[in-house]
Amino acid sequence: MEVSFQERLKSNKPILYDGGFGSQLFARSIELTNSALANELHPTAVIDIHSDYINAGAEAIGTNTFVASPLHLQMAGQNTSDAQRLVRLAVQHAKNAVEQNDKDIYIAGSVGPSPGAIEADSGDTTFGIPNTDAREAHKLVIHTLAEAGVDFLCLETMFSAKEAAIAVDVARETNLPIAVNLTYKWTKERRSGNIVYRTDWGNSPTDLLDILTQGEFSGGDSLLDAVSIIGVNCGAESRRDEHTGMPYAITGTEQVQASLIDKGVQGKRMMAYPNAGMPKLDENLQTIYTQTPEQMASHIPALLETGAYLVGGCCGTTPKHIKAFHEAISSYSSA
Repeated sequence: MEVSFQERLKSNKPILYDGGFGSQLFARSIELTNSALANELHPTAVIDIHSDYINAGAEAIGTNTFVASPLHLQMAGQNTSDAQRLVRLAVQHAKNAVEQNDKDIYIAGSVGPSPGAIEADSGDTTFGIPNTDAREAHKLVIHTLAEAGVDFLCLETMFSAKEAAIAVDVARETNLPIAVNLTYKWTKERRSGNIVYRTDWGNSPTDLLDILTQGEFSGGDSLLDAVSIIGVNCGAESRRDEHTGMPYAITGTEQVQASLIDKGVQGKRMMAYPNAGMPKLDENLQTIYTQTPEQMASHIPALLETGAYLVGGCCGTTPKHIKAFHEAISSYSSA
């Protein structure tokens, strides 16, 4: 890369991220107990998916490592010792796709949440994964991603701000830029009537900033300085279209921005990559998503107006969606 990712963040030109990976595997009739297994079992498909997003205009792509941790492999009945090898393969496939397309593309190391509540959220280990186990799993994935040569780390679909803090504490050891993306849902405060986005564990964007600052999981150190990007991803409300897909990304980014301003936090970029609406079954019992490329792309100007800087898609977003985003961002930037 001519310009490092950290340097690229200084430019005001938005960065287009890729779209859903797992849903693209499904579209190729590849259904596995754990999508990270595709790195070994279907390497050509993994490279092709990355290439499709690059050709659609993505400037940054995420590795197929969302569920590559030993904890996820164990849940899928797989050998946990395969985790490191699968992560290395994933990075190599992403690099191969970049080389084949001869373009300057940044590679994000995807780091997903643990499969269930962690001890810090549940209060004990009867119902939660021990904090130490979550930390060790993140350490294996994150350090392997860094050693394999990703440009930045993307902690995503985090339900727990506490787990996010544990992962950031591990990730800062790599000195790579870190993005932290939580997945929120619509909630309404009983007393004030205000709409507040919270994760399934009850964390709002403000809670995330507080937990990162307080240093409970980092020896008292504030973790905010280690984080370059804060954002939202995924997100689907079965009964509220106005809080699903692109509308969700816009409201979520507005709430992240408001929290950053309220806390006096400066110098952070924001990221937003929502689902393509709600998944539904068509007449052939195939999963389809409700928001088309054109529908989602029509919201891109509003999303950029909120301050979103890295923009892409999550579940159900296809290369056609990313191509439409690319065109919308280009039109917005040249206007």
